[in-house]
Amino acid sequence: MSASAVPKPSLRPYLASDFPLLSEIRFAAIEELTAEDYDEAQRRAWASAADDDAEFARSLEKGLTLVALIGGGPVGFISLQDGGLIDQLYVHPAVARTGVASALADAIEKLAAARGVATLVTEASDTAKPLFEKRGFAAERRNTIEIEGEYLGNTRMTKALALKAAADGRP
Repeated sequence: MSASAVPKPSLRPYLASDFPLLSEIRFAAIEELTAEDYDEAQRRAWASAADDDAEFARSLEKGLTLVALIGGGPVGFISLQDGGLIDQLYVHPAVARTGVASALADAIEKLAAARGVATLVTEASDTAKPLFEKRGFAAERRNTIEIEGEYLGNTRMTKALALKAAADGRP
């Protein structure tokens, strides 16, 4: 699907009723979007590690999670945890590379800066790394994670944010 064929998404905070669709989006993204960077065994291990529904629900609820909607239905989401950690960013394969992930990242960066977060941090998958590089994130270190006997690489990346000046004009 081309970017011009996909309408700009609307964004809103996560609702508990989003959980089933966000879970489906996450699994579809792992399976379909990461195949160039991770082999089948690695994707299967990643998906099995993401199979804990209770932990996934907690991760969506404990931070600031934004959901991207097109036509009223969720097509992607991003979660910001304490300390400026972008914990999750997934989009449905049908809208990959159409601006949905960028819209989510734009919004989370603005909200984080408004909340006084000085630096954003993420552990970017090899698939997501180019998106974060384009957004000005710098690679700090390469990580290897072992999941069920499979080794998956990711990259810790950071981006300093320009903080909003106080409303009264003081820095």
